[in-house]
Amino acid sequence: MTSTVEIIVRLILGTIIGGMIGFERQAHGRPAGFRTHILVCIASVLLMQISEHYYYLNSATPGLFRADPGRIAAGAVTGIGFLGAGVILKTGFTIQGLTTAACIWVVAAIGLAIGSGIYLPAIITSLITIATLILLRNVEKGMPKLSFRFLTISADSDIKEEDIVSVLSRYGVTTSNVDYERSVESREAMFHITIAFTRKISLKTLIDELAALQFIKRVYIKSN
Repeated sequence: MTSTVEIIVRLILGTIIGGMIGFERQAHGRPAGFRTHILVCIASVLLMQISEHYYYLNSATPGLFRADPGRIAAGAVTGIGFLGAGVILKTGFTIQGLTTAACIWVVAAIGLAIGSGIYLPAIITSLITIATLILLRNVEKGMPKLSFRFLTISADSDIKEEDIVSVLSRYGVTTSNVDYERSVESREAMFHITIAFTRKISLKTLIDELAALQFIKRVYIKSN
């Protein structure tokens, strides 16, 4: 059976590693930060210790009711899934919090490993996690990424959709969805276009060129 000193050492190690990963999340203003990651990690360590304790009782006491102690650790992984879902936010085309949710999941796994006494894999996993969060951040920013925007154009009803598309195509912008609205009384047309692009473009220059088209009255771009 694991000694009390060993259990305390595992809890302290879980606190340190969970705090290191949580500090990185806290520094970037994420909803689950320093304290959350510490609590998740030490809770996982303790739950794994409880699993080991029940396993020891099953082995040491022949008449004890038999139960699978691994279900406690499995329940912890399931519970972490709900906690991770709470930090994921969707705003328009943007989803935030996925990396933080993954961190919570990893921290829980690290805690379970520490609770089992598997120190080296837990430490290596924590180092890989921290390196991924810090060192690969700039690499990820440099990767080409498809961006979406909502484009709204108000114009006279005489405008042609092809004129708008031709300007967009010069900037490498594609249209993924086009909704058309027309007012009978004012003879005004309204285009609601979902645009997509991979390379970095100047939205101001794009708006200026669209506004220079004949019959255009108003151009508006927003991200959500």
